[in-house]
Amino acid sequence: MPTADGSLPRLSSAADGTLFRDLDGDGAMAPYEDPRLAVEERTEDLLLRLSLEEKVGLLFHTVIETGPDGELLEAAGAISKSPTSTVVLDKAMNHFNVHGLESAGTSARWQNRLQELAEHTPHGIPVTVSTDPRHGGAQNAGASWATSFFSLWPEPLGFGALDDPDLVRRWADTVRREYTAVGIRAALHPVADLAAEPRWARQRECFGQDPALVGRLLRAALDGLRGADGKPSVQTTVKHFPGAGPQRDGEDAHFPYGRDQVYPGDRFEDHLLPFRAAVDAGVDAIMPYYGRPVGLEVDGEPIEEVGFGFNRQMLTGLLREQLGFDGVIVSDWELVNDNHVGDQVLPARAWGVEDLTPSQRMQCILEAGADQFGGEECTQLLVDLVRASLVSEERVTESARRLLRVKFRLGLFDDPYVDESAADARVGTAEDRRHGHVAQARSVVVLHDDGRVLPLTSAGGRPRLYAEGLPDEVIARIGERVDSPEEADVALLRIGAPYQPRDDLFLEAWFHQGDLEFPPGLAHRLARIRAACPLILDVDLDRAAVLTDIAPHCDALTGSFGVSADAWTDAVTGAVPAEGRLPVELPRSMAAVRAAPEDVPGGTDDPLYSRGHGLGTEGMWGNSG
Repeated sequence: MPTADGSLPRLSSAADGTLFRDLDGDGAMAPYEDPRLAVEERTEDLLLRLSLEEKVGLLFHTVIETGPDGELLEAAGAISKSPTSTVVLDKAMNHFNVHGLESAGTSARWQNRLQELAEHTPHGIPVTVSTDPRHGGAQNAGASWATSFFSLWPEPLGFGALDDPDLVRRWADTVRREYTAVGIRAALHPVADLAAEPRWARQRECFGQDPALVGRLLRAALDGLRGADGKPSVQTTVKHFPGAGPQRDGEDAHFPYGRDQVYPGDRFEDHLLPFRAAVDAGVDAIMPYYGRPVGLEVDGEPIEEVGFGFNRQMLTGLLREQLGFDGVIVSDWELVNDNHVGDQVLPARAWGVEDLTPSQRMQCILEAGADQFGGEECTQLLVDLVRASLVSEERVTESARRLLRVKFRLGLFDDPYVDESAADARVGTAEDRRHGHVAQARSVVVLHDDGRVLPLTSAGGRPRLYAEGLPDEVIARIGERVDSPEEADVALLRIGAPYQPRDDLFLEAWFHQGDLEFPPGLAHRLARIRAACPLILDVDLDRAAVLTDIAPHCDALTGSFGVSADAWTDAVTGAVPAEGRLPVELPRSMAAVRAAPEDVPGGTDDPLYSRGHGLGTEGMWGNSG
């Protein structure tokens, strides 16, 4: 693919007419530059040519930021620790996780500038740009990026509510097309975790709590990201091995108080099942979780209580040897060094090995079986370990081999560039946005309609609507906004699931944690509104919620999963009938949540709404499914 000026940098012709990219600049076609050769042959040829420093650079994967108008950032950013030229040229790194993006066009421009910079390295190894999920509404600097110029779809829980593998395949294929249009070639998703613990902050990223459903939709997602012809264009990375979520008391393992992963219900195999499906489906990479297992035994063997990224029993014994995975294992972010953000210090997520030095942690991660250090750029640390004979160069080569294979399979050595002039037209097309909008509306779950107010119609004229959480333009499309419930024919409210804000550490504000009960005043306020007019309430379920106290005060109650205001109103008016059924149970009380084992999917006693519950807005009244 040519750059903006129509050229393909370093394109040459061999004596027999074969076109190739002369990446080492010697005027001849080396075997690794020969597009006709097999991946293995090209990989082995390049490995023989690389210096230790070049091989080490492959083993690091950190955050990178874009400069204004698609230029490279040549200063340390808010998140990235070094200028772009430093990590590419001086540290020989070529795997980067991009955060904020301005537009499709500027993203494509930035990617091409980055690839041009990589051509100035000794062997021209192209860059792999990765990203966390971008096609939903959730913004979380530690997990996902809402990106308005991409098409917007339900969060994975919404796909779980529909349990439609064909739809998931379409979504993932759209993700693949939009990523590649701007030069993103590695997806740090999909998530294979089970939404088993109701309090866990990352349920929105999961397909649901049922292992079979998650495995089924995970396979469809991998199919779509791979592409219709089966030829990979985006690296797939399934996380978080061997299944995140069963954290003690539902806390999150990003933080020290959430480091312990527990299995009081003895359901480790349930959490492992989707990863078995991912390995069978040929996933490119797998990311272990931060959590450290406490009191876990597998096949009668006690598991060392260290984070999964440091755990040889899990990564080599289980993932490599038992499951047969020979792809890339990339650690989760910042296991080696503390992260300094402003005047705060986020401790390295070295749970269970906090007493080790950064060098010792790095050595432990490699001995466990991982190939790549996520969120790190301390390449000299690994070079020093090899020079000191604490890590063998052969061990570094082993991981470099796996990482290079993926780059060759993706075709990056032959053409890493994208068409800057076409990016805006290829991303967020009207058709893709329409499909995403319809999927969002379909995924809405009608929990009850005791007042028989759904679907909301305008048969008697445009209804007068009292609304909270809905923009004026959406209300104007379906009715007339009024200022009080007393003036309204119907009240429409959208609220988020409850959580207890924490902001002691950077990132904590992004993770919704704590109890699942709403403050008592909400039920009283809903009762007052309902006394004036019928009330339709939607709860955005980024994780489970206890709705017991508020459900009786709603004529209709819905649950949604990252659904836009437009899509939700289409669902409740029946323009796009809601079809969703709960992919997780909604507990009756916090007492039931606290009494339930963290690892048991659907483990609370007498839930208010069971998994699979849903009425819909098209002739399904009274059918709880």
